[in-house]
Amino acid sequence: METAEIRRRFLAHFENAGHTVVPSAPLLFDDPNLLFVNAGMVPFKPYFLQQETPPFDRAASVQKCVRTLDIEEVGKTTRHGTFFQMNGNFSFGDYFKEGAIEHAWNLVTGSLEDGGYGIDPDTIWVTVLESDDEARELWRKVAGLSDERIQSRGLLDNYWHMGIPGPGGPCSEIYVDRGAEFGPDGGPVVDEDRFLEIWNLVFMQEEITNVRAKDDFDVVQPLPSKNIDTGMGLERVAYLLQDKHNLYEIDEVFPVIEKAAELSGRRYGADHEDDVRFRVVADHVRSGLMLIGDGVTPGNEARGYVLRRLLRRAVRSMRLLGYEDPALPELLPVSLGKMKASYPELERDFARISQIAYAEEEAFRQTLDKGTQIFDVAAASAKQEGATQLSGERAFALHDTYGFPIDLTLEMASEQGLSVDEDGFRALMSEQRARAKADAKSKRGQHADTSVYRAALDANGPTDWQAYTTLTTESRVLALLAEGGSVPALGAGTVGEVVLDRTPFYAESGGQNADAGTISWDGGRAEVLDVQRPVRGLVVHHVRVLDGELTVDATVEAQVDPEWRLGARQAHSGTHVVHAALREVLGPTALQSGSYNRPGYLRLDFGWNGALSREQLHDVEEVSNRALREDLPVSAAVMPLAQAKEIGALALFGETYGEDVRVVEIGGPWSRELCGGTHVDRSSQIGTVVLTSDSSVGAGNRRVEAVVGIEGFQYLARERDLVQQVSTLLKTSPTDVPAQVQKLVDRLKAAEKELEKLKSAELVGAAADIANAAVDVNGIAFVGHRAEGAGGGDVRSIALDVRGRLQGRPAVVVVIGTGGDKPSAVVAVNDAAQERGLSANDLIGVIGPHIGGRGGGKADVAQGGGTDLGGIEAALTAAQAHVANA
Repeated sequence: METAEIRRRFLAHFENAGHTVVPSAPLLFDDPNLLFVNAGMVPFKPYFLQQETPPFDRAASVQKCVRTLDIEEVGKTTRHGTFFQMNGNFSFGDYFKEGAIEHAWNLVTGSLEDGGYGIDPDTIWVTVLESDDEARELWRKVAGLSDERIQSRGLLDNYWHMGIPGPGGPCSEIYVDRGAEFGPDGGPVVDEDRFLEIWNLVFMQEEITNVRAKDDFDVVQPLPSKNIDTGMGLERVAYLLQDKHNLYEIDEVFPVIEKAAELSGRRYGADHEDDVRFRVVADHVRSGLMLIGDGVTPGNEARGYVLRRLLRRAVRSMRLLGYEDPALPELLPVSLGKMKASYPELERDFARISQIAYAEEEAFRQTLDKGTQIFDVAAASAKQEGATQLSGERAFALHDTYGFPIDLTLEMASEQGLSVDEDGFRALMSEQRARAKADAKSKRGQHADTSVYRAALDANGPTDWQAYTTLTTESRVLALLAEGGSVPALGAGTVGEVVLDRTPFYAESGGQNADAGTISWDGGRAEVLDVQRPVRGLVVHHVRVLDGELTVDATVEAQVDPEWRLGARQAHSGTHVVHAALREVLGPTALQSGSYNRPGYLRLDFGWNGALSREQLHDVEEVSNRALREDLPVSAAVMPLAQAKEIGALALFGETYGEDVRVVEIGGPWSRELCGGTHVDRSSQIGTVVLTSDSSVGAGNRRVEAVVGIEGFQYLARERDLVQQVSTLLKTSPTDVPAQVQKLVDRLKAAEKELEKLKSAELVGAAADIANAAVDVNGIAFVGHRAEGAGGGDVRSIALDVRGRLQGRPAVVVVIGTGGDKPSAVVAVNDAAQERGLSANDLIGVIGPHIGGRGGGKADVAQGGGTDLGGIEAALTAAQAHVANA
């Protein structure tokens, strides 16, 4: 049974049982504590935590998930994968244990003809919490299972909670016996390879607190409304029903392995190390496809870094399999071919997805080329120092600075007869991870404790948000917050947070900055510094009290700065216009992946390879301003998400949308996007759009910036004034400025060339004098010269020229320049001196410590640099002494 069919049957089974089928949320979910959705219940957390009222009593979903903690284990075991799909059914105060067990049993053991999975009931075992007699009895009643096949476990295995105070409860897990070939008998408590867990039924029935560990917490009280949360691993069921041994061999994954084997010429199943690489390729290619599909782009931080690492590990694994040509153009379409049955949007968006993935591979291939060069230098340096091991610091620098994988470093070091200080490398990696975790923890800490906000929401209900309809409201202060808790008042000069019953302020969202303005009352006034939604439904104003005292229950006037709001509307509508213009000029794959706008300014990130040409930027700007001149109508309408998708509304990647969404149109279908921001009424009100920059923000992703409205006119005025100043200096008209500047540049280049000729002539003349000053050291002509003001290139030219003038006898030339306030040294040794046992590489090693640096090279020429000009004379003396002792 194909994976897509297993998925279809699951949803159909629960839809027939009265469940609302909820589409998978994007992998980028609005949760400050998660990089990606990592479990099927994540989108339902607000309902389980009673932060929101669920719009249904029972639901079912197949949720896309990514877990990244075990990336290094992918392929080494049969269980670890990064992307996976979690089937789940959920009950919110509706059915409980008996219903959950009945639904699960009927689907798992139901006949294929009736839409079930057809698993033999005699192969099924279950576990229950050791104190959950109710669940044990229900398994006997519903499924007719014997006591032998209902095994008890403790809290560590069979109790679920979120790790924080909140709901929790016992769980019951369903296992399938795969047979004696997979391990010993005795049920899951004996062997979980033979007895494969496929489904976990969680019975949320109590509130817990003081969570000290997975199995150490305090139960507060029973929940007033009991809930069901289940999770069935789709991939696990697939390899069970497809009679495969692991998730890498199922129909959605294995075709990539087959293609990789074809490309590499190696056979899957023939060698363990190769098998691990094949599995890494298959898993990471699929994960990359799904992550880019949901709007992640490669980068150096957070989600972008995870995607970059996955794609590069796949490319690296193909290289280790012996395939060095671009791999993703061969593999990604294969993965698409299997995943599009469940996620047809992947095929519609594949042009963008592939563009980003292929650009990342190309960038990594260049990184590998650069890293190989850096590695060669590091390996040569280690050998010159007499070392047999590449230091952990060098291996870490290759990994951290150049993105060079440690596996490749190990392999190449072995080829050079070197080992690698893996312990030192791992220690440095651990330090880096610890810093990253500490940083992430500190960032999460800003959002972790939302109890004070939840308390305000529970006590007063959601904020009456009127940002779309007015700039002023008469409001009542519901709560005042400072230093993490509620306070009765905020005095003059203090900073705190204010919760109002109604507000006209726009809270930062969707790339739009929060409104600025004031909150005033009889005898006082506060400046609004920021506006946020720390929990859904609640708007919180970050304020500084300018004068007076603000108290709870005070009646206030909340006033948005009208100039600020006008600029914000222009910038946000301008963002939509530029996005539409980019797609018109560059094509439909130039889709927005992120944005930010504040009054007068916007930036927009979009999928694209390579810098935009001057002509393309001009065209985007012209299309944008023509749209403004056409005075297109701007409208907003709320509609079901399915309807919005049907009419072609574009969604911003990474945003989470509810069942009903707001669609903003500029000129009808010309620009139609899901958006919660504030906008102008007609496009002409944007004023003007002036593009100011185009830059890269990662492989396959560009960023354009622009100014709009009065700021756009001011930018153009500054440009005009600058041109006028230059034309005055050049005594020419503004239109002739480029030609006159080009003439100046040409003259400057000609003068520089003439200076180079004169400098070369001077160096040639100086070389003769320097050679004539050579001293005899045991029959060797030695030159030690300090070249004032000379840089690296000139120093090398002098040394080689002088050596050429001393060919009639053994000669050693040492020249140290002082250009750029740093010493740069070159040693040149002729053949006759090399026959006497002298080496330029050895001599540069003698010089380096005296000038605070190091260097390297070959026996005939070596060069290096340092930081200490004061050590030049000592370096020359040391070099002469080395020659004398040869």
